[in-house]
Amino acid sequence: MVRPNHVWSTDITYIRLAQGFVYLVAIIDWYSRKVLAWQVSNTMDANFCVDCLIAVIDEYGVPEIFNTDQGSQFTSKEWIRVLQENTIKISIDGRGRALDNIFVGRLWRSVKYEDVYPKNYASIPELLVGLAEYFIFYNDERFHQALGYKTPA
Repeated sequence: MVRPNHVWSTDITYIRLAQGFVYLVAIIDWYSRKVLAWQVSNTMDANFCVDCLIAVIDEYGVPEIFNTDQGSQFTSKEWIRVLQENTIKISIDGRGRALDNIFVGRLWRSVKYEDVYPKNYASIPELLVGLAEYFIFYNDERFHQALGYKTPA
């Protein structure tokens, strides 16, 4: 991770709402820690992850390497096809290697403790508005110690 678009990474987390759970996927650039794209779904299928991947490639181009865990969404034919069509090197975390994807893990901690838990969203539309605001804050205003107290943007 020597420059922007060198390595991107993604993962999924769940968010509890009043009437169940939704799933959040985010794609980040390892160099800048910027959240490049995110999407919410009420199912754990690969489609919302693939849609997020296609959207981020359309907006930012392609990274050299894309890192994920071994989740079924990221080992699906659809996901792999998009990476291969764009000649992106595939990096998959080793089994039991949670720290391989530490940047997204830290993102989830920040999202949940700084936004989701305090606001206790009740519905998907409310969550979408809140997350949109939070990711703007995260990228453009929130200082990151690992970035020398600069913002990802």
